[in-house]
Amino acid sequence: MASQEKITVYNLADLKNTSDDALTNYLTSLKFTQSHRLTDVRLALGYSAFLLSAACFLWDYKLGFESTKYLTAAAVAVYTILNSALTFWIFYVEKGTVYEGTSPSKSTKIKVSTKTNKNEPVYHVTVEVEDLKSKGGKKRDVLTISRPFADWFDAAGRFVAQPFQTALATGVPAIGEVDVKRVAAVTKKEEVGGAAAGYTPELLEALANAGAVGGEGDASGIDAKKGGKRRKA
Repeated sequence: MASQEKITVYNLADLKNTSDDALTNYLTSLKFTQSHRLTDVRLALGYSAFLLSAACFLWDYKLGFESTKYLTAAAVAVYTILNSALTFWIFYVEKGTVYEGTSPSKSTKIKVSTKTNKNEPVYHVTVEVEDLKSKGGKKRDVLTISRPFADWFDAAGRFVAQPFQTALATGVPAIGEVDVKRVAAVTKKEEVGGAAAGYTPELLEALANAGAVGGEGDASGIDAKKGGKRRKA
């Protein structure tokens, strides 16, 4: 389904944020179980630093600086540690992760990271796939997908879910195993025409208009109520 909310097609942050939200909503619609571990740790560190700074303000306001200066000095040291830990967590642990979860069968765990490069309207997706039921230890694979945003945003800036979801389902076997119908449709097109049909600007426009009047019931990053929050690029 295409959302009628339009974004600026020249704004990479908006393109990425909308696509990130759509990715989370799509996996949620496929009954993947999302893990909020990374977000929970980030929020815990952030709120801890905020509460500590608020406590320092109250100490100084109620008791005065002289009587609390040593306590304040200790709090500043702890605050510095917390913020350093938060920075480390965001840049070296999360590393652009927008989704982490397990497949409906609980046999596969995926971790999805996304990024964009300056002045390049291309969506770069890295998917770490872990086979939880592999014999002889856990098996890990890393898959990458790089596609232009124009593949699923029409000229007016409307997000079109179908080509976006097709790119994920055909590019990541762990997702394609769940969304079998979408992969089968692409395979059929390849068998008939020799190659999968591309999404031209005209086709995107047609899909967007079809979604506006009740097209496919796919979860897009804007329309769906569950599964994602806007993120900063």
